[in-house]
Amino acid sequence: MNWSSPVTHHVLIAVFGVLIVSSVIGFILKRRAKTEEGNATVKNLIARTNSWWLMVIVLFTALSVGKLGATIIFSLISFLALREYLTVTPTRTADHMVLFTSFFIVLPYQYWLVHSEWYGMFSVMVPVYAFVLIPMLATLGGDVTDFLERSARTHWGLMVCVYFISHIPMLMTLNVEPLRMGPAGLVLFLVAVTQGSDVFQYVWGKLCGKRPIVPKLSPKKTVEGFVGGVLTASAVGAAMFRLTPFAPWQAALVALVLCVMGFFGGLVMSAIKRARGIKDWGTLIEGHGGIMDRIDSLCFSAPVYFHILRYFFTPN
Repeated sequence: MNWSSPVTHHVLIAVFGVLIVSSVIGFILKRRAKTEEGNATVKNLIARTNSWWLMVIVLFTALSVGKLGATIIFSLISFLALREYLTVTPTRTADHMVLFTSFFIVLPYQYWLVHSEWYGMFSVMVPVYAFVLIPMLATLGGDVTDFLERSARTHWGLMVCVYFISHIPMLMTLNVEPLRMGPAGLVLFLVAVTQGSDVFQYVWGKLCGKRPIVPKLSPKKTVEGFVGGVLTASAVGAAMFRLTPFAPWQAALVALVLCVMGFFGGLVMSAIKRARGIKDWGTLIEGHGGIMDRIDSLCFSAPVYFHILRYFFTPN
């Protein structure tokens, strides 16, 4: 991260300024809340704000170390996300070798490929080699009960929790110019736009949401919230173009794509939760649920964003 860049200073002021204002608002509302419902709402707001403080500090600390820091923090995120995913999906004793390999061989090797910048193997490790390795190991367990479903569930977990998320630190390896904040700006653009879209969709949904998009799957996601949130986050993306090699109109267009992909990432992961009969993936992050509840939108937006940059903005 280029700490001497004015763009970096502006980003730090904006991000921590928003967090400080949110904390002050939470403090004021806590003193004024008098009903039980009001206290519960304020308590949730404060918990979410405190969690964002922690997540932002961890992210900036990791990015300040450079590619190594980003690789380490996102490998840990992948590990925790995969743990949450596999905890709520049924496995059998015969799957122990598959699970061990997934956690302690496939996952660390995928992130070693990020660190070594070996893009060719990085791009095919999980979708090709892990794809054939998982069922091969599963056969050695000798249990054919739901064999296809068990293998598919594990592979899907590796794709979403490991392969997709590993594209975020891989952004730090791209040779794109100009980057006023350094490669860390690419990561911050992705996180700010995708996560911001989630927040804006929630706010717009609360303000004027009436028509659910998929009532049985996610009744709180409305057409009005989606449109308002996506357009607002796209405008924020256009304003953040200095973090990227994009012109303002390109930043707005890329942000629009990220918002749509992030929306469907959240929707798909909600479908899995509903199928498993759970509300959240975990309880690790107070006010947010589990790791997967926080990164579900990034799972779909990260690889698309990476390849937009690599194929259209990286010199041959």
